Amino acid sequence: MRLVQVLIPVGKREPVLAVLDDEKIDYAVWDETGRGDFEALVQFPIPPIGVEPVMARLREAGIGENTYTIVISPETVVSQRIEALKKRYSGLRISREELIARAEDLAPATSTFTAFLVLSTIIATGGLLLDSAATIIGAMVVAPLMGPAISASVGTVINDRELVSRGIKLQVGGLLLAILVAAVIGGIVQGTLLLPPQLDIREIGQVAERISPNFLSLFLALGSGLAGAISIMRGSGSTLVGVAIAVALVPPAATSGLGIAWGLYGVATAAGVLVLVNLLAINASALILFWLSGFRPAEEKAVGRARASVISRAAILALAIAVLSIVLALVTYTSFQTALVEQQVEQELRDMFEEPEYAEAGLIISDRIEIDYEPADFLFDNPVVVGFFVGYQAGDEIPPDIARIADDRLKKATGKDVEVTIGFAIAQQTAR
Repeated sequence: MRLVQVLIPVGKREPVLAVLDDEKIDYAVWDETGRGDFEALVQFPIPPIGVEPVMARLREAGIGENTYTIVISPETVVSQRIEALKKRYSGLRISREELIARAEDLAPATSTFTAFLVLSTIIATGGLLLDSAATIIGAMVVAPLMGPAISASVGTVINDRELVSRGIKLQVGGLLLAILVAAVIGGIVQGTLLLPPQLDIREIGQVAERISPNFLSLFLALGSGLAGAISIMRGSGSTLVGVAIAVALVPPAATSGLGIAWGLYGVATAAGVLVLVNLLAINASALILFWLSGFRPAEEKAVGRARASVISRAAILALAIAVLSIVLALVTYTSFQTALVEQQVEQELRDMFEEPEYAEAGLIISDRIEIDYEPADFLFDNPVVVGFFVGYQAGDEIPPDIARIADDRLKKATGKDVEVTIGFAIAQQTAR
């Protein structure tokens, strides 16, 4: 429930109270003596979704936009008419006025936003370098990116250009700042005792996850945007949803910064694409859900402009996502093909050394088979580089041309050029 308090302008008391009587709303009225422009203060309870239509009727009765109005959430409301009001105004979404207030609250002052974003990026960068998922998620608790994403969408559906502009600026500026901060941190710690010598960040698990974006990343971002919009509209779980949105944006931005610091511009670009796709998807999903939920500008003449803005912005976001989805599709396909080739190589080698010719000779292939084959190698049709060790008993004879035979079998199994390197290790066993 919501408790609405409205100052009634001089001469508008009777029409305002007539609206409330017509709506069968219980109310209390006090004479207003503090300001000459108003004659009374009226207070009444109403379900959240009913605030907007009732306030629309009150504006028609003489309550102007500059009238002093407060909407609060009471602990309990006891009234015989509440159940009837709940049936008439059934639904869970909040009013337009509350939505605007929440969107404004979620976009903090620039100094506060910058401070929290920098701190979040510092912690997230440390989590990436430490390969610590827990640290990365912990960093997202303080990341303030949910507010700008939501406020930009809210501003569009209610035709508030200032709110839209502020939301977009905070998002774009914040993510560029996150990339810069991560690059600076990477430049500082690179080559120090804080990291292993000759560290290749591409081999860090948390970094590797963010330089191979695929369609699952798009679904994560769309889900985060929808969850953010729902949490704001229904006033539940906004903190946890904010973490989900931040996880979709800050870690890949930090990864892009680390790629710049290490001079790995492919890493920086791949992570940057992931950031951009997630940013667009979050904004698009939130924008569409707010509009479909029925949020519109207060003035009827502004609804048309808002509709045009929503359509144009949604079209731009959808087009950008579609273009970037080509990259996601390419990465998804090449990653699948790469994994398939690796699986085929391992299976073929295992099957080969289980055949009688090699099993009877006592040859044992090592558990670890090194396969150097990346998505870029698949695209450019580079050979599959395979290396492994084979153990044999001292004094036994090794069958000839094992490397050539393995090369031929792997070419046939994978359909790719293959370069095979085999190391032989002599095994000795004590007599029992």
